[in-house]
Amino acid sequence: MISQRHIPVLLNEVVDALALRDGGRYLDGTFGAGGYTTAMLDRAQCQVIAIDRDPDAIAAGRALAERYAPRLRLIEGRFGDMADLLSGEEVDGVTLDLGVSSMQFDQAERGFSFRNSGPLDMRMEKNGPSAADLVNKTEEAELADIFWRYGEERKSRRVAHAIVERRREKHIETTGELAEIVRRAVGPSARDESDPATRAFQALRIAVNDELGELERGLAAAESVLAPGGRLAVVSFHSLEDRAVKEFVRARSGRTPSPSRHAPPRGEERAATLRDLSRKPVVPSEEEVSANPRSRSARLRVAEKLATEPKGGRA
Repeated sequence: MISQRHIPVLLNEVVDALALRDGGRYLDGTFGAGGYTTAMLDRAQCQVIAIDRDPDAIAAGRALAERYAPRLRLIEGRFGDMADLLSGEEVDGVTLDLGVSSMQFDQAERGFSFRNSGPLDMRMEKNGPSAADLVNKTEEAELADIFWRYGEERKSRRVAHAIVERRREKHIETTGELAEIVRRAVGPSARDESDPATRAFQALRIAVNDELGELERGLAAAESVLAPGGRLAVVSFHSLEDRAVKEFVRARSGRTPSPSRHAPPRGEERAATLRDLSRKPVVPSEEEVSANPRSRSARLRVAEKLATEPKGGRA
């Protein structure tokens, strides 16, 4: 059952973009609370394979899997590994809803948000180094680089220095502690309506979960598992994600040299494998932003897998 706190962003636009059909097979690479998955299963008599790296999301989705059995299959894992998880299966569509889910964000004990103080964690999979580990053990220069690169924080050096000064006194253990340190370092800004700690928290979350690396792997994997004519629909929430999706689709549509390590070096021509169906991203309507303020920064990009000729050309 979808959480009452969770409102899927650009839901109708995503489902429309996938061009669902009866008998088709689709992959929801970021299952979360099951919003997209449920809408897909309700729209067509199709099958959905849903992946999530968060064990809590998979556990909460068991009831949904029973409700839609046998058309829904849940898999715990990373969407960047979808090709291996599918073991050679092709799908007719892939959707990715990037970033942190509403459930993760709203649970103070997961440590993704500073709205309610909780342990400084941020791990989607609940294993590996946490945000507290990064904050308390990372060298000052590297911390500043994380805040600048992943949060586009203009005062990244000042924030990193303030963190290092505080941790000399005691370990920083909660989201509330960190948020207060960042707010004092950044200071108020008349140009920025968001909390001064927002960019630093975003940066740490991306670093902890290797989100941009996962996105790069996931886009390449999605292209490999899509059947000819299959659709890729990706919803992003900040400029770093949207830029990565835009550049990937442009490269695979043959309009720019590829920036990815999964493709030929820059300047080397390659045949187009995707058709870009959204030269400009789809954005939420005013009505959706009013009903769900978290949707305001969402961007949807869509591409279609092209048919490829067999080696040796046509007979």
